[in-house]
Amino acid sequence: MRYVVIGTLLILGAPTWSAAITSSTLRSVIQAYDRVASIQDPVRAGSRGDPDALGRWPDDAQSQVSARVRELRKLHDTLNGSPEGLTAEEILTLELLRQRLEMAIEGSRFDEERIPFQNGEGFYTLPESTATTTSIRSEADARAWIQRLRGIPAYFRIETQNMRRGIATKFTQPRIIVETAIGAIGGLADEPPEKSALLLPFDTSGGEIDATRRTALRAEAITVIRDIVRPAQRELLVFFTKEYLPKARPNLGMRTVPDGDAYYSYLVRFHTTTTLSPDGVFELGTREVARVHGEMEGLQRKIGFSGTLPEFIASLRSNPRFYASNAEDLREKVSEILKRADYQLPAWFKTLPRLTYGIMWKPPGLESISSGYMPGSPEQGVAGALVLDGASAPRNPLYSLPSWAFHEGVPGHHLQIALAQERTDLPQFRRNDDVTAFVEGWALYSEKLAGEMGLYRDDYERFGQLSMEMWRACRLVMDTGIHWKGWSYDQAAACLRENTGLSDYSIEGETKRYIGWPGQALAYKLGELEILRLRQKARDALGPRFDIREFHDRLLTDGPMPLSALERHIDQWLQR
Repeated sequence: MRYVVIGTLLILGAPTWSAAITSSTLRSVIQAYDRVASIQDPVRAGSRGDPDALGRWPDDAQSQVSARVRELRKLHDTLNGSPEGLTAEEILTLELLRQRLEMAIEGSRFDEERIPFQNGEGFYTLPESTATTTSIRSEADARAWIQRLRGIPAYFRIETQNMRRGIATKFTQPRIIVETAIGAIGGLADEPPEKSALLLPFDTSGGEIDATRRTALRAEAITVIRDIVRPAQRELLVFFTKEYLPKARPNLGMRTVPDGDAYYSYLVRFHTTTTLSPDGVFELGTREVARVHGEMEGLQRKIGFSGTLPEFIASLRSNPRFYASNAEDLREKVSEILKRADYQLPAWFKTLPRLTYGIMWKPPGLESISSGYMPGSPEQGVAGALVLDGASAPRNPLYSLPSWAFHEGVPGHHLQIALAQERTDLPQFRRNDDVTAFVEGWALYSEKLAGEMGLYRDDYERFGQLSMEMWRACRLVMDTGIHWKGWSYDQAAACLRENTGLSDYSIEGETKRYIGWPGQALAYKLGELEILRLRQKARDALGPRFDIREFHDRLLTDGPMPLSALERHIDQWLQR
């Protein structure tokens, strides 16, 4: 579940202070908030080393969600006071926690639990996704994982009840997204238990379990998958096919559901952590598309292609030079690209994470989920991972591969997320990787930064970076076009088809993603633009004293935060 919020002053206005907030008060509220967060998201809590969470799935039953919201309101009321004797770090923590609470409370009125899935992923892929980052190093770990497997039917039943409430209130996904979900669930249900991704935790090397005992526990898990999990998945497939699909909403846009105007406006603010309206985002996106388009045409002329930009893009898409020969070739190329970045990191960053990262293949049955970065867990001894889709090797062009790798690996997601995870002196909520505008804004900024670091080797790779930037600019007009202006699928997809070097396969997947996950895709470009603006602000203020390594340190080492809080954080650093 999400906890992303926007600035206090942007939502509720200046607070009316009452009782004093001391360090002791703040600590007790943080502890209470962590307990609520652990119940709401036991998967994340388990990855951080909470043993009580390792055997549970999220409980999104309506009664439980209501109880959590009541608790959040109490915590918010406790923080409605004047800081007394707090350090600067504690004041920042107070601000960020208040913001989280306010946004969670505001969002609770929309009953988002009624739609617990996006395009091709959601609650029905969570068990398999969790398996990829779960480590079994002891008998207790194995028992907790098997307990989780046994709990899948109950978890699915709760989410099904929520979706039935969505059907009754006409708050559903559109048909095109439901059909993708049906394909994903069917693929999982048909996977032989012996080959299930749910067995991945038993492949963990090391630990205190001997081989014979590990084999016996794995066999027990196979039995649970065959006798308990697979029937639950088949039952879920029937629900989606027979009950949910016929009631899917007829239009693509979120604005067409009851209270959709207010809900989409909230999602825009939620994901971007700004006060921008949907129309404001659309207008910004239109300007960014035009700007990047001009840069792409300039680079095309430099390369020497005399036709139009769409013709140049078509020539790149059809050139076999720009595709990996097979999955292993793809992995080798990603590995080489990332080592370019590794070599340059110390020149651009003062603080580097201790947690390592690697490359893994997308597990069987999870073909519908996005490729990208899978956070590791320092507490559980799990490295971060770039997740590759071997089947996409002949479909996705190599000229965009460096940008993608820098975004997902270093200096992008792995660097930022691992640094936050390792700030063990901060409260857990400040170490989480869930402030979309910050996390994805940083990763997109990293694609541009890679050019300054000299990591793109030729003009085609530089064109790939611009194509990837155009992709994120198109998101601003596509998302708002679909959900605010009533665009059709073809109207939305045209932005990517006419302006980027993405493959047809990627264009289809991305367009469906924005339909099924409204608002989230807006955060990337807005976050990147804000980071670039703050960097220029710091450069102007410091002049010759500006140090890019120091700026990156200030940006990353205090954990992710909403963009409004980030600017105040950078301003305080500049004043010091």
